[in-house]
Amino acid sequence: MQTIGNIWLWGGFGAVVIIALLVDLVLMRHGGPHKVTFKEALWWSIGWVLLALAFNGGLWYYLNETAGQVVANKVGLEFLTGYLVEKALAVDNIFVFLMIMGYFAVPEEQRQKVLIIGILGAIVLRTIMIFAGSVLITQFHWLLYVFGAFLLFTGWKMWFSAGQEPDLETNPALRWMRRHLRLLPDYAGNAMSVMRDGKRWYTPLFAVLILIAVTDVIFAVDSIPAIFAITTDPFIVLTSNVFAVLGLRAMFFLLAGMADRFHLLPYGLALVLAFIGIKMMIIDIFKIPTPISLGVVALIIATTVVLSLKIPPKEGDNQA
Repeated sequence: MQTIGNIWLWGGFGAVVIIALLVDLVLMRHGGPHKVTFKEALWWSIGWVLLALAFNGGLWYYLNETAGQVVANKVGLEFLTGYLVEKALAVDNIFVFLMIMGYFAVPEEQRQKVLIIGILGAIVLRTIMIFAGSVLITQFHWLLYVFGAFLLFTGWKMWFSAGQEPDLETNPALRWMRRHLRLLPDYAGNAMSVMRDGKRWYTPLFAVLILIAVTDVIFAVDSIPAIFAITTDPFIVLTSNVFAVLGLRAMFFLLAGMADRFHLLPYGLALVLAFIGIKMMIIDIFKIPTPISLGVVALIIATTVVLSLKIPPKEGDNQA
């Protein structure tokens, strides 16, 4: 398993993530639970993007000094491309979060808690899946073709399901919880479960956290193979993934109430997944240069965002 990561790079990355999470948690609790405003979410979103770019700049500088400019440029472009892909796919993740929280009418003051737990869970899950995937790809190169075909299928499925709001009533995880757990209809503050008449009952907050976790698993299965088409270096795969995930909380509040404005974005994400799937499937025949991949992904996302703002959604369309 080849990687540029050494003890200093892994240690530096870990320190940055821990400090960033601690700062986020402290500021999140400052003033107690509160409704996050659009302005607050916007500044946080900008801050997370700048942090990712600063990390990439520091990584480029370190590699430029230790491994040369060619390696530094290559790794810098791979990180940036991977970060852009993961950030774009995270938007679709946010739309599902919005639907789940709307369905369960999660109080504004509880949404931050749900999101930060979801983010921590996503980081742990993706770390495990990335290292497992790196080991498997190293041992079985043909898995790249499997991942490519899976992404192509996922893109096709996303294209034809765009605009259709998922039905939570038929969600297997929710149906399982309703059959096997005692679920309360109302919230009990921050509690995820309470004891009543000697029996444990679970609050809607618990159900929301489980559904968020399931959503994290589903989206990790989609997004992690996508970045393996850009690089198989676990350090770049993990760092770009984690920095994209760190900004999910701010992005959620930024996009809340604006999901319908980006009604064409799922079509763009479907094209991105299809492009990356094809790139992965032809990797041994023709390797698409990373700068071209970055340009294609950026162009697709920018085009669908602009078109979403210019073309109003059709009447009756619902965006999750």
